[in-house]
Amino acid sequence: MGSGRFVDSIRKKRMGMALTVQEIQEMIVRYVAGDIPDYQMSAMLMAICFQGMNDEELTTLTTAMRDSGEVIDLSAIAGVKVDKHSTGGVGDKTTLIVGPIVAACGVPVAKMSGRGLGFTGGTLDKLESIPNFRVSLSGDEFVRAVRENGISVIGQTENLAPADKALYALRDVTGTVDSIPLIAASIMSKKLAAGSDKILLDVTTGSGAFIKDIEGSYALARRMVAIGKGAGKETAAMLTSMEEPLGEAVGNNLEVIEAIRTLQGNGPEDVKEICLALAGMMLSLAKTKEGETALSFEEGKEEAREALESGRAFAKFRDMVQTQGGDVRYIDEPERFEKAEVTEELAAQADGYIVKMNTEGFGIAAGMLGAGRETKESTIDNSAGILVKKKTGEYVKKGDVLAVCCGSRPEQVTRALAYLQDCIVIGPQQPEPLKLIVDIIS
Repeated sequence: MGSGRFVDSIRKKRMGMALTVQEIQEMIVRYVAGDIPDYQMSAMLMAICFQGMNDEELTTLTTAMRDSGEVIDLSAIAGVKVDKHSTGGVGDKTTLIVGPIVAACGVPVAKMSGRGLGFTGGTLDKLESIPNFRVSLSGDEFVRAVRENGISVIGQTENLAPADKALYALRDVTGTVDSIPLIAASIMSKKLAAGSDKILLDVTTGSGAFIKDIEGSYALARRMVAIGKGAGKETAAMLTSMEEPLGEAVGNNLEVIEAIRTLQGNGPEDVKEICLALAGMMLSLAKTKEGETALSFEEGKEEAREALESGRAFAKFRDMVQTQGGDVRYIDEPERFEKAEVTEELAAQADGYIVKMNTEGFGIAAGMLGAGRETKESTIDNSAGILVKKKTGEYVKKGDVLAVCCGSRPEQVTRALAYLQDCIVIGPQQPEPLKLIVDIIS
C-alpha cells in the first residue's frame, strides 16, 4: 500500500465501503512505523467516524492494534484469568473491591489499569495515594504477585498497544474521540494485549459516563463483545448506571478509604451492589461446577457475597498492598490518610426531593479541588475531593448538607462549591428509583 494507495483506502471508507483485512493491517503497521502521515490518518479516522465499520473490520483493526506491541503472556499463572474494564465514571472505585473479591474466590486477577484524565479518576492514581504503593512492576514481579496472592494491579506497560496511544492522541485533536468503533477498538486492543482468558466490560451510562445516552452505551457494549468474540475471547458486558456518583467518595484517598470500608462490610449499598454484580459475573465467566456446567450469574454473586462478608476479600486487598510495597498501616487504620486542609459544606437551598444529579459536574468540581488532571503532567492532590451526603430520591430540608468539598486552598473550595450548587436539582416530586444494573450482554 504505497502512499497513493492509502488515499484509495481513505476514499473507499469515505464512500462507505468495507476495508479488507490486508488494508487494515497494513494501515496500522505503516502508521506506527511513521510511513503514513498524521494528515492522512486524520482523514481515515474522520471517514470511520462518519461511515462506521462492520464487525469483521473492527475485529481486524483491534487485533492489528493489539499486535502493534507487546502481548502479555499469563500462561505461567494457573487457572482461568478474567479481566475487568470500566469505561469510567465518577466515584468508580470498583476495581479496588471487585479484584480482591474475585481473587478470594480462587480466580486469579492479573490487571493492568490506567490513570485518570479529565473528570474520571484512574485506578492507578487511587492506589498511589497509599504511601509507597508500586504500580510499576516488572513482568516477572507481576506474574509472581498473582501466583502468590491471586491478584496484582499495575500500570499498563509502555509497549502495550502503541498503535492505540498514537491513534488516541490524533483522535483527541481531530474531534473523533466519540466514534463508537474507535472507542471499542481502543479499549479492546489494550484488553486483548493484557493477556487474560475472559473479559468483563463495565459499560457505564448516564450523566457521569463517557457515553451518556443508553442507545450509545448499548452500541458500545455490543461492539466490544463482538470484538472479543471475533478475537476468540469470551467477553460479556454489564451496563451500569452513572446517573449519580458511585458511593459517597469522589477523590483518590477518599475512594480508597471507602473501598476499605466496603471490603470490611461497612460501605455504601450502591457500591456493594455493583461490586457484587461485577464480581459475580467475573466468577460465572471463570468457574465451572461439577459436570463442567458454568456457574450462573446468581451463583457467582452468592460466592462473591460470602468472600466479602467473611473478610477474605479484605485480606486479599491487604496482601496485594503489602506485596506491592504499600504501607499496610494505612489499610488497617484508614484515619492515617492525609486529610484536606480546607473543607466546606454545600447546603440545600430549599425543601424537596433530590430529583437529579449532574454526575459529570461532580467530577469537574472534584478536578477543581485538585483530585483530577487537566493534562497528563498535572499533579494530583490525593486528599482532595467530594463527600456526597445525599443521593437521588432522598428528601432534604433547606440547610441540610448535600456534599462536602475538600481541598488545600480556600479559593479552590469556594469555586468548586459554587459550581456544585447547580449540579443537584431539588424538586417537589420524588423521582423513580435509579436502576444500578441496567442490563447484561453476553
